[in-house]
Amino acid sequence: MQGVSAPVPAIAKPIVMIGSGGIVHDAHLPAYRKAQFPVAALVDVNQDKAIALAGEFAIPFATDSIAAAVSYAPAGSIFDVAVPAKVISSILPQLPDGAAVLIQKPMGETLAEAVEILRICRAKRLTAAINFQLRWSPNMLAARALHATGVIGEVHDMEVAVSVHMPWALWSFLNTAPRLEILYHSIHYVDLIRSWFGNPLGVYARTVKSPRTPALAATKSVIIFDYGEGKRVFLTANHSHDFDPKMQRSYVQWEGMTGAMRAQMGVNLNYPEGKPDNLHYIVAGSGGWCEAPVSGNWFPDAFIGSMGSLQRYVQGEDGTLPTSVEDAIDTMRTVEAAYISSKRGSISLPEIE
Repeated sequence: MQGVSAPVPAIAKPIVMIGSGGIVHDAHLPAYRKAQFPVAALVDVNQDKAIALAGEFAIPFATDSIAAAVSYAPAGSIFDVAVPAKVISSILPQLPDGAAVLIQKPMGETLAEAVEILRICRAKRLTAAINFQLRWSPNMLAARALHATGVIGEVHDMEVAVSVHMPWALWSFLNTAPRLEILYHSIHYVDLIRSWFGNPLGVYARTVKSPRTPALAATKSVIIFDYGEGKRVFLTANHSHDFDPKMQRSYVQWEGMTGAMRAQMGVNLNYPEGKPDNLHYIVAGSGGWCEAPVSGNWFPDAFIGSMGSLQRYVQGEDGTLPTSVEDAIDTMRTVEAAYISSKRGSISLPEIE
């Protein structure tokens, strides 16, 4: 099996980047440079920051004004909005009606905010997708391709396990966020699980604070997804495991009727430097685990796929937009259900005589 590449358009449209935070510096812009997607303009409330980042990536126009960037943007530009979730709904109305927009996850901080974002997108006729880029990580694409061959059979078991140290201090806006781990990190895994199994019948969840970082909102979670009899689907995430990295882990595992796959998400290990992604698989009777070819890492390569998918859809090269706001609202519904489940609490032990 050859390495699988992310979807890219035949001819890339220019991009207007709104936001210049760490994720833009570390992932968006390196991905676009690697894929040769042209970035026409960069906007940030801190104009000096915008100018500095534009200089680093040879972007011709930098400003602190969305209106100025819209005026400057070449016809047909794609807008890439990478800002804190709470301000998304204030930025979208400033974009041209009918524009194509890639919106950084999460789709708001609450389901109510997500619904408002969906309303704005519909009212303005935006072709809008949420940047759930894990779907396009090279090892996740390879897992899809391997599954499509039929060698592992019908998938009935999927687990996501993350036990790492995440340096949350890198994102100052998260210091006071009322929701943290599920909304800003495990949402990727929620979306990935939905991409394999669709919407769950329900979820059981518990998200808790770490006593080692009491000032932060919950950074540890367990979510069980109900997909009916015969399927076990869950994720467990602990972002406060700050010990010897030897026992840290970050993987997605699928089990089918005739085989299994495990994909390491290296970016979570020693973040932000990370370790390589990979994909291993085993087929019943084959004699052992094998390594599949993987052409890149989640950061930055998956960001090629999320932007490439939107560009191909806009240009008619693909008939579906996998992470459109119409689909992403169901990921936000699932996240909201997890928070509701966590609040409702556990079942007490039954009494006996």
